[in-house]
Amino acid sequence: MYRIIFIVGLLVVLYFLVRRALREFKNRGEPDLLAPGKNHMVQDPVCKVFVPRGTAITEDIEGQTYYFCSQSCATKFQEKLAG
Repeated sequence: MYRIIFIVGLLVVLYFLVRRALREFKNRGEPDLLAPGKNHMVQDPVCKVFVPRGTAITEDIEGQTYYFCSQSCATKFQEKLAG
């Protein structure tokens, strides 16, 4: 009787291990949707236009990274902060 309970317990543990392994294998190829990539859209703080992060003009101001659609928007933003 104890052998049957022991075998059933091992089968249950094996089932959960295989299920977990299959989920990890299945999700391995999927991109992380929360991680920003080059195609992640960011908003320009000056003209409020959305641009792809990979093609945006970046400026690091006081430890903060800002993304702009053009150099003129970046210049306007810096002038606004200075003035």
